[in-house]
Amino acid sequence: MDVRIGVTQAPRELSLELDDDTDRDALKGRIDATLADENAVLWLTDRRGREVAIPARKVGYVEIGTSDG
Repeated sequence: MDVRIGVTQAPRELSLELDDDTDRDALKGRIDATLADENAVLWLTDRRGREVAIPARKVGYVEIGTSDG
């Protein structure tokens, strides 16, 4: 599953490729819960095991897609 995150005051978006078996609804719930608190941090782990942290107050948008486009 592909996830793109727009970060405020950053020229490029973050692109992550999550495991194909990632639960889309659970992911959306985690994102919603994180964005509800501007002091929270959204942690995501890509399919290679790399962990990425994005402060909620810096998130401009989140786009959730599929691995096959």
